[in-house]
Amino acid sequence: MFALIMQSATPVGAGGLAMQIMPFLLIGLIFYFLIIRPQNQRVKAHRQLLSEIMRGDTVVTNGGLIGKVKKVADEELTVTFGDTDIKVVRTMIADVRNRSVAANDASTKKK
Repeated sequence: MFALIMQSATPVGAGGLAMQIMPFLLIGLIFYFLIIRPQNQRVKAHRQLLSEIMRGDTVVTNGGLIGKVKKVADEELTVTFGDTDIKVVRTMIADVRNRSVAANDASTKKK
């Protein structure tokens, strides 16, 4: 009986090792295209959104507070929430609503 089992087993050779590694490579490729790449694109878009914040934009913080940007510094924003001005770290902005148009925008000039 043992001899019958040993005869039906295929020896592991160079092709067998490649076939054992192939599922792991395939899973890694699927993870890259379904999880890692889209997350990197979202992070890149959020960084661009944060770099384009200007005075007059309505922003939403990670805590859910909605306010209007009063002053823009390098890493800090002064945001007006109701009647109070609060300094907020730029990275704590989750979204920008109602983007304001720059005052010196070329498309708003009269012809």
